[in-house]
Amino acid sequence: MKIHLIAAARPNFMKIAPLYHALKREVWADPVIVHTGQHYDINMSDAFFRDLELPDPHIHLGIGSGSHAEQTGSVMIAYEKVLLKEKPALVVVVGDVNSTMACTIAASKIVYPSLPDGSDEDQPHNHRPIVAHLEAGLRSNDRSMPEEINRIVTDALADILWTPSADALDNLLREGVDRQKIENVGNIMIDSLEMMRSKIESADAFGTFGLSKGGYGLITLHRPSNVDSLESLTTLCRMLIGASQKTPLVFPIHPRTRKNLNAFGLMGMLRDTDNLILTEPMNYIRFMNLVFNCKFVITDSGGIQEETTYLGIPCLTMRPNTERPVTVDQGTNQLCAMENLQGHIEKIVAGETKPHLVPDLWDGHTAGRIVDFIRRRTRQRVPARIGS
Repeated sequence: MKIHLIAAARPNFMKIAPLYHALKREVWADPVIVHTGQHYDINMSDAFFRDLELPDPHIHLGIGSGSHAEQTGSVMIAYEKVLLKEKPALVVVVGDVNSTMACTIAASKIVYPSLPDGSDEDQPHNHRPIVAHLEAGLRSNDRSMPEEINRIVTDALADILWTPSADALDNLLREGVDRQKIENVGNIMIDSLEMMRSKIESADAFGTFGLSKGGYGLITLHRPSNVDSLESLTTLCRMLIGASQKTPLVFPIHPRTRKNLNAFGLMGMLRDTDNLILTEPMNYIRFMNLVFNCKFVITDSGGIQEETTYLGIPCLTMRPNTERPVTVDQGTNQLCAMENLQGHIEKIVAGETKPHLVPDLWDGHTAGRIVDFIRRRTRQRVPARIGS
């Protein structure tokens, strides 16, 4: 059973890795990694494949950067050609980037040609691939976010919706989705974390910066609403400089953020701040070692909200909303306006943290549940997992 696993950006690699490894253990599955190339930086792409013990992508579309329309259109055109050639039975899209939506649209509309004799033997069901969305049902209810549009379109078209938490399942039911299309499988990001835990814990990335365990904060910022305007990015820089007076901060700078810091002439003020350590983007193992050992995280990323909740680390999300409200309701996450950042940090440094729980099924076994789901739902008679 040929299964395409679509990856486009750094968080996607972490989501497909556990599933790829789980499927490779199945004699009936032929997992194929399709890298669209939407985001390409050696520290944010190639290094992640090495860290996650993934092979080089089997198929690379090489799309590159561009506007939302350019990326979406280019991925659809390129992936349609791949679909006609490869004819996968199942296409698994993950997350909420432009490639997620684009590959979903292409796979949902494709029609595989019948065999010359008119039979459909060995052809996927309905002569097109089944499309499954891993991390379905997340909603920020803010359609000014491009990712929210991608989530809504992807979930509307996908045949199978694998949700990470009960609130995501509820979102889909409220939107009128057939319950039989939905399966709550848990959080695949936790699978990656647990899969790589021993390497993460031994990396000592924080020690290379002369920092002590629990003695620093970690920053990740890349959302357009935070970094694409001079006003917002200037305010954010000033807030970070002020926060660094309370505790050391490590800031691996995303390429988009670095570009704008340079364009707006703000990089110098950050470099001149003694307690603020600026670095290039890091590979998964080194970055997660910083997460494991930090006092708190300042972010606008989605995945880190989940990882910090699982690890019990305070997270300050620089956004007015989140598509992962379970990390706020149950976890360690707090939505934080820029003007409140220093106050939140002072409380965390003083030891004031919110009570928290780890959401159900965030246990490192999501990939296994997905494989079991595919086995149950497929028409094919497939053998049990190798080694079981």
